[in-house]
Amino acid sequence: MAAGQPGAGQVAAGQPGAGRPTAENGRSKSARTRRRILDAAAHVLSRKGYAGTRLADVADQAGLQAPAIYYYFPSRDDLFAEVTCSGVARMRNHIGQILAGLPPSTDPLGRIDAAVEGHLRYELEISDYPTAAIRNAGQIPEHARVRYSAEASRYSDLWRQLVQEAAQAGLLRPDVDPVLARMLVLGALNWATEWWNPRRGSLDTMIRTAQSLVRHGLGSPQPAEPAQRKSRASKATR
Repeated sequence: MAAGQPGAGQVAAGQPGAGRPTAENGRSKSARTRRRILDAAAHVLSRKGYAGTRLADVADQAGLQAPAIYYYFPSRDDLFAEVTCSGVARMRNHIGQILAGLPPSTDPLGRIDAAVEGHLRYELEISDYPTAAIRNAGQIPEHARVRYSAEASRYSDLWRQLVQEAAQAGLLRPDVDPVLARMLVLGALNWATEWWNPRRGSLDTMIRTAQSLVRHGLGSPQPAEPAQRKSRASKATR
C-alpha cells in the first residue's frame, strides 16, 4: 500500500464517511464494553455475592449507566449466569494451558502440583471470575444450571485425568480412594476463596503448603506393585 493511501476499511479524509466509526470498529467497541461489564460483575459478585449485588454496583464498577447493561444482557440473572459459567470455563482453560506447557518428563504428581498452584493463583491473584463462580454456585439462575453443571463437569474431568495418571503410575497411596481424593482436593482449593487473607502470609507460602498437603496426602511412599496399580487405576476412572 502506498504511503498516505487509505487501506481497506479506511475512508480518506474529506470523503463522505470520514471520521465515522466503521461497522468493524463498532463491533469491537461493543465487545470491549461487554467485557467491561462482565469484568465489573465478576469483581462485585466475588465480593458482595449474588444477593448483595445490584446492577447499579456493576455499572459503577464498569463506568457506565445502569440502563446500558440491558443492551448487552437481557436481565440481571443473565449477566450473573454468564459470569459464573464463564468463571469455571476460564479456570479450566487456564489449568489446561499450564499442563500443556509442562515438560514431557513431568511425573503425574508434578502435574498435580502444577494444577494446585494454577488453581490457587488464578482464583486468589489473577481473576475475579472463579471466586464469583465458587461463591455463588448455589444461586445460579435456573436457566443456566445445565450449562454451569456441564462446565463444572469438564473441569472435574481434568482433575479426574490427573488423579488417574497418578494411579496408573502407581503413585497413589494404597489407602486413598481416587474419586473421594479428587473431590476433597477440589473442595479444599475452592474453599480457599472464603478464608484466604494476604495478611496471613504470602501466597507463595500458601501454595507450597497446599502442594505439600496434596502430594503427601495422595502420594505413595513406594511405587505400587502391578496388581495394586491396576486396581487403583480402575477406581480412578469412576
